[in-house]
Amino acid sequence: MSTRTDAAVSPMRAMLDLIVRAGRGIRWYMTTLMGDTAYATYVAHHRRVHPGEEPMTERQFWRQKMDDQDRNPGARCC
Repeated sequence: MSTRTDAAVSPMRAMLDLIVRAGRGIRWYMTTLMGDTAYATYVAHHRRVHPGEEPMTERQFWRQKMDDQDRNPGARCC
C-alpha cells in the first residue's frame, strides 16, 4: 500500500488552490458582469461621497437604473 508523501501532496494542493482561485475569479466576473453587485457598489460609493445622506432603496436604485438604460440604450444587446 502506498502513502502520499509531502512532495506528492504539495503539487496536488497547489493545483486545487489554483482551481479554487480560478473558480472564485470566474464567479466574481460573472456576478459583476450581470450586475449582481451594482447596488452594493452604489451604497458603498454613496456612503463614501455623501456620508450624511440616506442612499436610495434597492428598489429605487434598480428602477432608476432601468429608466436610465431605457433613455440611453448605448451598446446593450436588448
